[in-house]
Amino acid sequence: MKFSQTTLPESAVERPRGNPGEVFRVFLKLGLTSFGGPIAHLGYFRDELVVRRRWIDEAGYADLVALCQFLPGPASSQVGFSLGILRGNGLLGGLAAWFAFTMPSAAMLLVFALGAAAFTGPVAEGFLHGLKLVAVAVVSQAIWGMAKVLTPDRERAGIALAAVAITVFIGGTFGQTGAIALGSVAGLWFCRAVVPVQAGRLSFPVSRRGGAIALIVFAVLFLVPPLIAGFTGHEAVALFDAFYRSGSLVFGGGHVVLPLLQAEVVTPGWVTNEAFLAGYGLAQAVPGPLFTFAAYLGAVMGPAPNGLAGAVIALVAVFLPGLLLVYGMLPFWDALRLRAAAQAAMRGANAAVVGILGAALYSPVWTNAVLSPVDFALALAGFLLLVVWKMPPWIVVLVLAASGALLHPI
Repeated sequence: MKFSQTTLPESAVERPRGNPGEVFRVFLKLGLTSFGGPIAHLGYFRDELVVRRRWIDEAGYADLVALCQFLPGPASSQVGFSLGILRGNGLLGGLAAWFAFTMPSAAMLLVFALGAAAFTGPVAEGFLHGLKLVAVAVVSQAIWGMAKVLTPDRERAGIALAAVAITVFIGGTFGQTGAIALGSVAGLWFCRAVVPVQAGRLSFPVSRRGGAIALIVFAVLFLVPPLIAGFTGHEAVALFDAFYRSGSLVFGGGHVVLPLLQAEVVTPGWVTNEAFLAGYGLAQAVPGPLFTFAAYLGAVMGPAPNGLAGAVIALVAVFLPGLLLVYGMLPFWDALRLRAAAQAAMRGANAAVVGILGAALYSPVWTNAVLSPVDFALALAGFLLLVVWKMPPWIVVLVLAASGALLHPI
């Protein structure tokens, strides 16, 4: 199938293609050095791939970022995957980009998970408690930033408040999914502000047929595994389903995966709250995408599969829906983004996830971490370091973990 290049800027049309090996090398460097979360990752990508290497022009990059922020999933990984497709001339290039960007942080978290059982004693307990306080500071910062962007008016603030109520009173995955669905419906009514958009910039080597197949695979994997797990009780399928469903519902940023995964793995007793929050805190200290937290969770699971097998299943499952969605939408984005209803529904869904994350800040994050006035002071200090002094998250991890190790035995 031929691809029209009439909609792509001339500067982008003439850019030479690379190969998957080149894509892997560039993204491995990014995977080892990209600290700071998804917004920072997008900045690293722009500096390295737009400004320095000129894989895509500024307008095309901005449109790609808009697409990935529109879809569920980890936006920075979706952008990297798409740039890999563009430079590597197809799906193999996209997979090379994803693997290289994801594996460094996933490997670090897996090593921590496999060694966690040997990490005992008062100092170790204090260190792990400090990591829980990191989670309080980081989630608070995420809500602070997301609320300013995603709930800037009364209508969307109201949707966020309703999402808090739904999540608190219903709870679990059903309550979170329902809050997002109702937020989308409310957005159709209350969030139809006219926002100018530009179309016709994205032209990737993905056919409409290939995109449609990817969307069908996404839907099948969303619907079929829970039925198989329900009828057979197969633990591996249940594990895949839990992480795939969480990855399918993450709107508004990587931190939103926290309440979704908590409902999937802590509520049924697969992972303790203490281990969950300690791993989430540590995930702030490693480079690369926050979604690699799934590798840690898969490894520390109580029921099998766990260890390396559980880490691989969880990691692939949590990323797969976002990659399938962006691959499926690349050929259709220019048409979809002009629809006012789609834009309004997404504004409502994004407002709802602010409420979901707000509910998660209280439980399980706050209730399991802030146990004394000293804990509150440390968590507040971490929040101020992130928001006011703009310190990198890994520095906050070191400060609070060390503080926990020093103060806990007292």
